[in-house]
Amino acid sequence: MRKTLQIALICLLLPFMVRAGEPEKRNSTMPEYGKWETFTTKDGLPSNKVYCVRADGDQVWIGTSHGLVRYKNGEFKTYTQEDGLAHPGVLSIDVSELTGDLWIGTLGGLNRFSGGKFETFTQFNSGLANDVIYSVVCDGKDVWAATGGGAGHYDTYKEEWEIYTERNAPMHEPWTYNVCAGGNKIFIAAWGGGVIEYQKETGHFRDYVDPDGEMEIDLFPDDGVVHDITTAVSYANGILWVGTYFGMSRYDGLHWKGYFDHDSGLASNFINFLKAKGDVVFLCTDEGLSSFNSKAWITYKRTDQGGSNIFYKDGKSTTKPTATGIAHNFTIGVDFQGDNIWVATSYGLSRGTRIN
Repeated sequence: MRKTLQIALICLLLPFMVRAGEPEKRNSTMPEYGKWETFTTKDGLPSNKVYCVRADGDQVWIGTSHGLVRYKNGEFKTYTQEDGLAHPGVLSIDVSELTGDLWIGTLGGLNRFSGGKFETFTQFNSGLANDVIYSVVCDGKDVWAATGGGAGHYDTYKEEWEIYTERNAPMHEPWTYNVCAGGNKIFIAAWGGGVIEYQKETGHFRDYVDPDGEMEIDLFPDDGVVHDITTAVSYANGILWVGTYFGMSRYDGLHWKGYFDHDSGLASNFINFLKAKGDVVFLCTDEGLSSFNSKAWITYKRTDQGGSNIFYKDGKSTTKPTATGIAHNFTIGVDFQGDNIWVATSYGLSRGTRIN
């Protein structure tokens, strides 16, 4: 009887013992995309300059130089200042998981689009730090905005703003370029100031900068973020990814690792934006769209013949020509919708389909 009880107890505890003793298994499958479609003004976009894209269920929101666009059921609908948009230049979009509200960062203020109506936040009618909104992210009831005058935090329940600049946070200057949430923290890409980490539980800040202080080269590899001019941050599965104009950094909470176009599959060191999906990060550069799962790379480029998928692993590169390619190699934004990937470029919007 005692032996039976012992066996039963071991069987009951076994799943917990396995989880405690073994690392979590993650899906590191490297997706490959193809069958690219391109959308331009000929298809209904108000402009070919596409700054950002955000999938939201069965619809996709697109930020262009001439307005906010919704793509649904194969049709484009454009919203402009006449509809209440703060500015025609839409740089960033996010969707609140709590309310479904759309938050829109523009060159002239921050919009909340709810119930078919636009609400505008500016320096003059709210506590917004600056009217140039490079990035906006929803984190529960809170909305964070990276602006040209510091980072802003808006509590939608209290309807109160907090502003973070060099006066109350470890920033070299108040120009912030991107923001993301993850791991109970907020990460802010501060232009010229590396990455600012805000711990939500304590309200404390810390910064991550390039320790060697060199602007032209990464003097000591893997000693920290590769450069202080940061352009994008994304957090997923315990990994912080940092984009700069001089390469990319990966941080697992203990160790930094730098990646450059001369020693990896990265299309270019000039990174406009990046976004992690599971264990894979997608990087928008001036020379194509790259993806990386910490082991292997795939870069997507447009060519005169259509496109190419460039594979890189263990120092070896192979190229597969494709019938279609991304709209333009200067990529600015990326998001995912089921098996589809959407890419914002300087000349058109692209949609690719997963092919593996």
